[in-house]
Amino acid sequence: MRKNKIALSGFIMIFAAIPLRIISLGPTVTEEIYLLGAEDCLVGCTTYCQRPEGAKKKEKVGNVVEVSVEKIVSLKPDVVLASSLTNRRAISKLEKLGIKVVSFTQAKDFAEICDQFLSLGKIIGKEKKAEEILVSAKKDADRIKQKVQGLSHPKIFVVLGVKPLFTVTKDSFINDLIEMAGGVNITREARSGCYSREEVVRLNPDIIIITTMGLAGKEEESAWRRFGTLSAVKNNRIYVIDSYLICSPTPVSFVQVLKKMVQIFHPELGQL
Repeated sequence: MRKNKIALSGFIMIFAAIPLRIISLGPTVTEEIYLLGAEDCLVGCTTYCQRPEGAKKKEKVGNVVEVSVEKIVSLKPDVVLASSLTNRRAISKLEKLGIKVVSFTQAKDFAEICDQFLSLGKIIGKEKKAEEILVSAKKDADRIKQKVQGLSHPKIFVVLGVKPLFTVTKDSFINDLIEMAGGVNITREARSGCYSREEVVRLNPDIIIITTMGLAGKEEESAWRRFGTLSAVKNNRIYVIDSYLICSPTPVSFVQVLKKMVQIFHPELGQL
């Protein structure tokens, strides 16, 4: 029986064979499993795994933090693919029961997103497919970066959450997204994602991106429009973006959002 040796997050895990029964505990991993064409092996995922449409019909084992160990065990997985948000105690219990668990950390940039995608491809026996997808995604990303070279760099503020206000630092892949799209993240050097509206007003961003979904996103947009001195308000450059798309990126969706960001930052470029 062929063995797969997978290096991930500083350790090596050896699989006796390609896993035929997979449980995903993260929306990104779930979407990537579909992207790689291995959805028939996915026997369970979380309630937050809503993309693509087929993921909604899979057995649910919990949310992105709390999961049911009993439910997972009952599904008899060959491997459980956890995220950085998964409860560590649940992971420990699964490992003690002899279930293989691979944890994917939160990627800090596009390069890490691609590396983790390739690792996933190796784990589920789709390495060649993963490589093909990455070649295309990296080519698109490089082409887009060349398009924005030499253009002006608008100042960007991204809202990831409210109450408290939460934003993006240099340790987030969203910072990489902003910079690749030809923008300047005004909170790049912040010590943490928690931020104050007063400081945002002082830094005066040209563009505000809100990732909060639905009604909450519209409410947050209205809240910012009360700050009439902001360049983003005066020039009507406040945008609400689907948080599923921007916060849980596959290599493919990262490039899709990158294109959208460029169109927002540099509308003079038109369609990419």
